[in-house]
Amino acid sequence: MGKEDLEPLAEVAARILVVRGKRVLLDADLAELYGVATKALNQAVRRNRNRFPDDFLLALTNQEVTRSRSQIVTLKTGRGRNVKYAPMGYTEHGAIMAAAVLNSPRAVQMSVFVVRAFVKMRESLLVNATLAREVAALKSRVDTLDAETRKQFDQVFEAILALSGPRPARQ
Repeated sequence: MGKEDLEPLAEVAARILVVRGKRVLLDADLAELYGVATKALNQAVRRNRNRFPDDFLLALTNQEVTRSRSQIVTLKTGRGRNVKYAPMGYTEHGAIMAAAVLNSPRAVQMSVFVVRAFVKMRESLLVNATLAREVAALKSRVDTLDAETRKQFDQVFEAILALSGPRPARQ
């Protein structure tokens, strides 16, 4: 993967949110990545609804929209963002299927980056989970240490957890 591939990959990865324990891209973000209007994306999906089972596409509730906004660093507002309808969340498979029903060259091209971003996120989560287990095992062993050393270890442990990345929104 060349340097020119990293920029779109980072852009896609930054837009992935966690909703109901699933990693999703919001319809407006996916439409922008695929170079179509959100309305056009949603119309294509409605016309092909049988290709989007529940594990491909989530209709977000108002509460989930509010929570998802806390995961978004920069929220775009204004033109092009219709707050009348709650956004849809596309899982990795839903995003791929959306590219297939849109069948535009840009959607096909960007779907590769979408898949790579989801895979990269999955790999990162596995590494973080392994690290967290190892640190927890180490922490359980420090109970035999004196109080000052335990306090220092707790500070290191908290710093490691802080570096391991953002936590998903609480349900």
